[in-house]
Amino acid sequence: MRKVRIGTRGSPLALKQAHLVAEALHAAHSDIDTAIITLKTSGDRVTDRPIAEIGGKAVWTKELDRALLAGETDISVHSMKDVESERPDGLGIAAMLERADVRDKLIGAETIEALPQGARIGTSSPRRAAQLRAIRPDLVPVSLRGNVATRLAKLELGEADATILAAAGLDRLGQGKVGHFIEIDVMLPAAAQGAVGVDARSDDVAMQQLLASIDHKDTHDAVMVERAFILGLGGNCHSPVAALATCDGAAIRLRVALYSEDGSECVTETASFVRGDLEAPLLYAAGMLERAPEAIQSLFA
Repeated sequence: MRKVRIGTRGSPLALKQAHLVAEALHAAHSDIDTAIITLKTSGDRVTDRPIAEIGGKAVWTKELDRALLAGETDISVHSMKDVESERPDGLGIAAMLERADVRDKLIGAETIEALPQGARIGTSSPRRAAQLRAIRPDLVPVSLRGNVATRLAKLELGEADATILAAAGLDRLGQGKVGHFIEIDVMLPAAAQGAVGVDARSDDVAMQQLLASIDHKDTHDAVMVERAFILGLGGNCHSPVAALATCDGAAIRLRVALYSEDGSECVTETASFVRGDLEAPLLYAAGMLERAPEAIQSLFA
C-alpha cells in the first residue's frame, strides 16, 4: 500500500480541504494510505499586517513548497486563490477538485445597500475593498485578518460593522447558513476563488498520474485561464482585480474587472479563449491594462 503524505496549513479550512483531497484519493485508489502533515506558514504566524506587506501570496505557500521540494511531503493542498501565479521550479499544480461556490457573502447586513452610512467593513482584500467602494463610496474598509472563526469573532467584538467572506470556505466549514450571498453581477470573485488545488513535484511522474484521477478538468482549465490573466497583468496582493472563467465546450469565457484602489474607476471586459490556450489570456491581460486609466495601470506596475 502506497502512503501519500499531504502537506497543508493548519487552519480549520486548510485541514478540511486537505481531508477532501485525501477522501478523493481514497475513493479513486483503494490501495493507498494518506497522512496529513501540518505546516505553519508565515501568513499564519503574522496576522497583524496586510498580506502584501509580509511577502504577498508566498506567505501561504513557501513553507509547503520547501517541504514538498525537500521530499518531506508528497503533495501540498492549497486554496488556489492564495497561490502565486508562478510556481517555483520543480513544482506544479497537478490536480484541482471540483470548484465550489465562487460567490462572496456579506456578514453583518442583508445587502450592501442596507449597510449604515460610513459602515466599517472588515476586509484585507484590495479587490473587495475597491468593489465595495465602487458601490458605496461612503463605506470604510478596515483590515481584518485571520481564519474564518477569528474574523467572525472580531466582527462580534465590534472591530468592524460587517465583513465579507468566501461562500466556499463557509460551506466547507459547515457554516453555509452564515451571511448573505453577493451575486457575481454585483461583486465578481477573485481569480481561482472556490478552487482547491494539489501541488506535486514535476519529476514525480507516479504522483502526477495518481492525481490525474481526481482532477476536475473544467475547474482546472477555467482556473488556469484566470491565473494566466493575473500573470499577464503582473498582479499582486496590492492589485484590485476580479476574474471568473467558465467552460463552454471547447471555449472558455472569461469575465474580468480591474479597479482603482478607491473603486472610483473600473474597467470590465469579457473575452473567449480556446480551451487549453494559456498564452492568449496572458496577452489579453496586457492589452486590457493598456486600455485602462492611469489610476488602474499604476497599481499593476
